[in-house]
Amino acid sequence: MPQAIVMRAYGGPDVLRPEDVALSPLQPDELRVRTIAAAVNHSDLEIRAGNYPIRRDPPFPYVPGLEVIGDIVEIGTDVHDFAVGERALTMMQSTGGIRPRRDGGYAQFVTLPQRVAARVPADLDPLDLAALGLASVTAHEGLRKLGALQGRRVVVTGATGGVGSMAIGIAAALGAEVIAIVSRQERVAYARSLGAQVVHTAAAVENGALGEETIDGALETVAGTLFSPCVNALRDGGVLSVVGAIGGSTVTFDAYHLLNVTLTGYSSESLEGASLRAAMAQICDWFRRGAVRAPARTLFPLHEAARAHDTLERRGVEGRLLLIPEP
Repeated sequence: MPQAIVMRAYGGPDVLRPEDVALSPLQPDELRVRTIAAAVNHSDLEIRAGNYPIRRDPPFPYVPGLEVIGDIVEIGTDVHDFAVGERALTMMQSTGGIRPRRDGGYAQFVTLPQRVAARVPADLDPLDLAALGLASVTAHEGLRKLGALQGRRVVVTGATGGVGSMAIGIAAALGAEVIAIVSRQERVAYARSLGAQVVHTAAAVENGALGEETIDGALETVAGTLFSPCVNALRDGGVLSVVGAIGGSTVTFDAYHLLNVTLTGYSSESLEGASLRAAMAQICDWFRRGAVRAPARTLFPLHEAARAHDTLERRGVEGRLLLIPEP
């Protein structure tokens, strides 16, 4: 029988355990992929801990995992946009994401609705595409909230994480001057290698390194104590786009800034169908042309999902973390 990582309770990484699972029959609008790689996201940690409750009754047993890339091995009778043998990627929007209703991607075989899948080129390295994945889509769509970037100064927080890594490359490709904020000094070199012109540590930013009214936009993946300095640094007419809050979702800022700047955000939960496929097509084209590069990746065997969660929880990885099923 195929293997999956199964939760039978909320809790720490140790609730993630490999089990043999049966494959359910396909519904007419579903497709099944043989997993090549499943990326680990911070939202997966929140689901595992119970902060994003599983929205089905009963919730357990549950297979977590927001995203997966794999080869299609079976399609339902109503699936006409995909064919067996093609390669597909999903972010499980509104199904296995921050509002999880069905099993996710930590499995050798994953079943998903066709509306949350995008075809990806089979000639590109699937591990590169897995590393791009949800991080690249979130960065791409979150940056769109900032408007035209050519010639603008843009801050990216959490700049060496998955989304931050992609945001640096995409913003630079769109003509922005990128200011990266990293958690530790030893990550400065990696942020520069991605295309950031200026790099600050989080501690320096909290102490005023950005100054006031110096930037046109900010992509915020951290929030917490970094939020207020980023808001203060926005020029009149500037925009801050929140796509994550790994540093804490409770923030403070001067309400009078709302008279002159815009605070907004983006969630990939709303991206599916044609919009998802268009975003992935653009990202794959940029990647093929070398305009952006895949972020660094760290690989774990699927059965070591608990160790992977522990590593991400301790912020012990640059770029993305991928689970690879055993043959």
